[in-house]
Amino acid sequence: MASSVVVQIHPDPDKQAYLETLLSSMDGATYIENPADCRENQLILGFEDDRLSLTRACGKENPISVDFVGGKAGHRRKFGGGKGQDIAKAVGLNKGVKPHVLDATGGLGRDAFVLASLGCKVTVIERSPVIAALLEDGIRRAIADPEVSEIAGRMQLIKEDSRHAMASSLSLGKQFDVVYLDPMFPHKERSAEVKKEMKIFQALLSGDPDADELLEPALKLAQYRVVIKRPRLSPELGNTSPTYKLEGKACRYDIHALKAF
Repeated sequence: MASSVVVQIHPDPDKQAYLETLLSSMDGATYIENPADCRENQLILGFEDDRLSLTRACGKENPISVDFVGGKAGHRRKFGGGKGQDIAKAVGLNKGVKPHVLDATGGLGRDAFVLASLGCKVTVIERSPVIAALLEDGIRRAIADPEVSEIAGRMQLIKEDSRHAMASSLSLGKQFDVVYLDPMFPHKERSAEVKKEMKIFQALLSGDPDADELLEPALKLAQYRVVIKRPRLSPELGNTSPTYKLEGKACRYDIHALKAF
């Protein structure tokens, strides 16, 4: 069961106004002034300096925030292998094209930013209001940074359930070159210890139990291919065999090729 979210009051009027807007989009969320008053495992959404972050009360994890300028994203942008990366090959960048990609399971936007840094235009959908807020804040700060503003400018965020957003696009006759899916894989209680960051995600979300429902509209929306990122040993999405697979050490890409670029 997902943990409850509390929003930490901020003294800055502009930041507080933004938090009030976020609060209105989150069912059951409440305000809190002192994080010490939170119940164990409650999730606290608030600003640390200029960065929106999410942390777990009484947890040992670092707060989650989106940083496209430095950290792992910055390192990967500079030293990650460019178009030689598996994700680049999976979406077709090894063919010299720069497709418009719909990332229908955006999360914290890491894969979307990689694709944008390689020249793709990326439309990102995220249905969790909390995760979408973190991603929106990361894009905002990236656009304000001269080093990555051009890259972040190629990212557009849609805060909606992917099933509804894709249905709307289909009704309008809109298509994307590539649809990219990376649904959250269910965590098994007896499996190996998950990363600390994933503990917060699992406290916030209940996985993607409806992930199989994304494949059919994705196949209709994509002009060239649907790419599905999966844990290496996980079943195929929708029990549907892809055209081919690109396998790495920790994950694989199932590629439904519809036509050549």
